[in-house]
Amino acid sequence: MGVFIAVSEAGSLSAAARALGQPLTTVSRVLAQLEAHLGCTLLERSTRRLALTSAGSEYLETCRRVIEAVETSEQRLAGKSGDISGDLAITAPVFFGRLHLLPLIAQFLALYPRINARILLVDRVVDLLEEGIDVALRIGPLRDSALIATHVGELKLITCASKAYLERRGIPANPSALTEHDCVTFSGLPGGLRWTYHSRKYGRKAIRVRSRLSVNTADAAVAAAVEGVGLVRVLSYQADAALRAGQLIPLLTRFEDAAVPVHLVYRHTRSNNPRVRSFVDYASTKLRKNTASIS
Repeated sequence: MGVFIAVSEAGSLSAAARALGQPLTTVSRVLAQLEAHLGCTLLERSTRRLALTSAGSEYLETCRRVIEAVETSEQRLAGKSGDISGDLAITAPVFFGRLHLLPLIAQFLALYPRINARILLVDRVVDLLEEGIDVALRIGPLRDSALIATHVGELKLITCASKAYLERRGIPANPSALTEHDCVTFSGLPGGLRWTYHSRKYGRKAIRVRSRLSVNTADAAVAAAVEGVGLVRVLSYQADAALRAGQLIPLLTRFEDAAVPVHLVYRHTRSNNPRVRSFVDYASTKLRKNTASIS
């Protein structure tokens, strides 16, 4: 099963053999024996790449669950936390992961020298089972109630612009005034061209903005706003450095006091895994301090 998982993830027998540190002939033989035992084809072979069959896709999920269960049992038998070992896969949004999660993971690995980590930084919701992820950091309302979630903090949305832009175009007095302004938008922000403001005093206001520039990452949107292209609306941590440096000025703050939740999530099948438990316990404490300082 472990060989089959490795081949599926690597996309070729030779790449899987390198990853496993085994001869190519051994990997090929094990895969052939597995298919013979099951009586079906798991992988379609071509000259360039292997592709999972429908039976292979179904069996891959089963294999991952079985391997997880075996690893969890072995870790429980190991007993002491100092004996915790193995691989830990974590995913997070790119900007937040680079700024706040990577330093934390480096500290965690120093505490647990027998744990190895794999980090996937992407601005999309990752299927934990399909991509072999143990723990995901998610910003915003949770969509999948089947996951176990640990709340680690809150962030806020913030609208801002450079001093040069505001001197040239004026300061918007309320969300409705945004229709008269150039805006920088990016695909990672929920709502797209519709910026929705929530506050206890002013209620909910949804405004369709005019995008002068559209980019695909938050750091690019912030950089464009610093250059005076237009107003930008991002999560507080994404503009934190530019705000502290005086490169951007916050706007419309009285119209936005709703919190954006931050969670660490993992599957129920990983809840008894010592690596997952140790990381979630360690990371949740650190992240609560981090998010409090930038919210």
